[in-house]
Amino acid sequence: MSQQVHTLREAWLEAAVKYLEPIFSKAGYAIPPVRVSCGFPASSSPRTTLGQCWPRERSGASVNEIFISPKLDEPVALLDTLVHELCHAVDDCFSGHGEDFKGIAQTVGLEGPARMAKANEALVVRLMMISQELGPYPHQAIVFPPPRPSNSSRNKATCPQCGYEVTLLKKWASYGAPICPKDSLRMVEAIPETIENTTRTELVAEVDEIRRAIS
Repeated sequence: MSQQVHTLREAWLEAAVKYLEPIFSKAGYAIPPVRVSCGFPASSSPRTTLGQCWPRERSGASVNEIFISPKLDEPVALLDTLVHELCHAVDDCFSGHGEDFKGIAQTVGLEGPARMAKANEALVVRLMMISQELGPYPHQAIVFPPPRPSNSSRNKATCPQCGYEVTLLKKWASYGAPICPKDSLRMVEAIPETIENTTRTELVAEVDEIRRAIS
């Protein structure tokens, strides 16, 4: 198939959904009606969240609304994030990053902790092929300015499974991250955002009490 040329980001993303449909159908899932746009998340940090899916009940059109961060412009990374968000759409965001989401994600080819699930090696190859057929993504990534310096920045640790987060006091930080009280897993220490240190693990926001968007 010849490479396509898209002039609008949303056109590229909507076409990408059609290319991903066989991956989901082979796994036994149907992608529901969705709208995919380029945009920052509404309920979590735009610096760290790469994608977000809203449940149908929050859409005036009664469809799952998916937003892909303007931070992304590399096609395979875009498709990887889109697959993650489409898994939420299949579940209509009901399970968050719980067992139902994990089952869908693993079946279509995602691996790793649910909140940060990424394409496995085989799926990456498939996404590379799809990206070649889709052609260039008509967008250049937005680059955030360095965070403002802060003397009050503290290290935090987050559970890779449930997202439970704690602040690490400086005098205890040298002992390492604690164990999550819910999942009994070693939590992952995140370096605070300062102007001297801007590298940060891509963590997603906690799920709101009210059913809202899932990243």
